[in-house]
Amino acid sequence: MYRQLFSVAALAATVFAQNATNSTGSEGTPSLTDLLSSTESLSSLRTAIEGVPGLGEILGSATNVTVLAPSNEAFEMFMSSAQGQSFNDEDAIQALLQYHIINGTYRSDAVTDMPVFLPTMLNSTDYANVTGGQVVQAVMQGENVVFYSGLLNNSTVTEADQEFTGGVVHIIDRVLTVPRNVSSTAISAGLSAIVGALTQAELVDTVQSLSDVTIFAPNNSAFNAIGSSLGNLTMEQLTGILTYHVVNGTVAYSSMLENDMTVPSLAGGELRISIEGTDIFVNSAKVLIPNVLVANGVIHVIDNVLNPNNTETEPDTAAEVQTPAFEGATSTDNLGSLTSGVPTPTSAEFGAAPTPAEDGGQGGEGAMETGAPEGAASKKEGAMALAALFAAGGFYMNA
Repeated sequence: MYRQLFSVAALAATVFAQNATNSTGSEGTPSLTDLLSSTESLSSLRTAIEGVPGLGEILGSATNVTVLAPSNEAFEMFMSSAQGQSFNDEDAIQALLQYHIINGTYRSDAVTDMPVFLPTMLNSTDYANVTGGQVVQAVMQGENVVFYSGLLNNSTVTEADQEFTGGVVHIIDRVLTVPRNVSSTAISAGLSAIVGALTQAELVDTVQSLSDVTIFAPNNSAFNAIGSSLGNLTMEQLTGILTYHVVNGTVAYSSMLENDMTVPSLAGGELRISIEGTDIFVNSAKVLIPNVLVANGVIHVIDNVLNPNNTETEPDTAAEVQTPAFEGATSTDNLGSLTSGVPTPTSAEFGAAPTPAEDGGQGGEGAMETGAPEGAASKKEGAMALAALFAAGGFYMNA
């Protein structure tokens, strides 16, 4: 880990040394190096940068970016977690670092209680298959600006709007989680039934290789509700049902969904969106958990299995649970035929802070997986320069 993190920092210094400029503050605005020197909560980063000759000057080359800078405590928590200890790959490290750099300058007062999805510099198709770069969700919750990343893990801004000549820094209390592939994310979220169904229909690789997808994923209770019908489905019918839950070519985050809009499904039929107050419905299913970021788009968890042959049923907006869209289906409590081969989560990663690795072990299965096709990593100056900053921070902590 020591060597790999050091080499990422050294690589950035080598690649961009010829393009580095002497970054000095204008009208009192500090350079990034000066900002780090005066911010005690980023002392790990500052000390590490000072240990790499010339690196501080190189960092001044990044412009028009927003840096989500984990605090000393955030780095320490991450490096002692299962996810942090599983990092043994330079590409994975670089992807994580790029994911902390947002294209564009966004001050905290630009964030409201309406979620926005901001593109980052993570655009390598090895880790993200989303046009314009993988996103991070920003939203105001109470008096806090919160960023949601993969597995719905949240990072709260503890110090906002630290301006530097290339943009702005927000100090956050947790390292972001790079969104994983569909199956890994679904397993962590406890959606074993849809993973099993996709596996049976041999659709896992197909869905994970698509770019810019929206998946309306029924929870296990939804599959239980039509349990009596599942065993009677042919492979063609199962495939048609599952692909009806997928929208290809559009990453429809919740803020993009509008009442009475329709979106085309991968199966060919259309999905109808309706909104009642703060609740979102697709056909007769209610969205229970929106905006679960995955490597190639977004998942919305829903409470009903959609039926491509029953698209006219209206949702009961007052009901706690929607009526199954499959006429005559009855509930069962046994999904063994779907879930028997699906791995169980090794730790409570979904919607939680990083968890410590047990007995110094490695992270859970699927960490940093994406299932995306191979592709070249981004070579943007701002991404690599600031990636070196974070890499250097990790190098210092593991020295």
